[in-house]
Amino acid sequence: MSNMDGLTVTECRRCEALCESRSRIVNGVGPADADLLFVGEAPGANEDEQGEPFVGRSGDVLDETLRDVGLDRGDVRITNCVRCRPPENRDPHKEELANCRSYLETEIERVDPELVVTLGKVPGEHLLERDVAVTGEAGDVTDMTVAGRPQPVMVCVHPAATLYDPSQKETFRSTLEKAAEFTDGESGQKRLGDF
Repeated sequence: MSNMDGLTVTECRRCEALCESRSRIVNGVGPADADLLFVGEAPGANEDEQGEPFVGRSGDVLDETLRDVGLDRGDVRITNCVRCRPPENRDPHKEELANCRSYLETEIERVDPELVVTLGKVPGEHLLERDVAVTGEAGDVTDMTVAGRPQPVMVCVHPAATLYDPSQKETFRSTLEKAAEFTDGESGQKRLGDF
């Protein structure tokens, strides 16, 4: 069940294991008309506790890198493939991803972003419905279909990858820079450098 705007899920019992492991449903945050929509895999412990995606160390990396490329977290929308924390922070199972897909597709349809950016392997493979070599494909744009319309999707490494492998920092940064450039001139979104 979701509210009228299609962006907020208020009650869901589709996945027994996730219902047991979550303390809350973690919905996307950011403008309902954002030009950039970032999609992670699932909430972790910090996200489950605070009720917002990407608020732990990965969120700090994302926020800092967005600022580095001239964007602010408040200008983009951030969500996940699955809205409930999996037990022990494991990857969501295929059936859990499938159970939550309609919520994600509705969010993409309603936000209608210029670009969806997948953060990591799970969201990349889930949305593009194929194997994804994240490091090799970072910055590549492929269209998926949402509500009968083409939707550009850019593959990106997960911000946590930069914490475990510092060599990924430049890949992450350059991909976000490319995402910011993708929306330049195609919309009214303001970048911090414009002020």
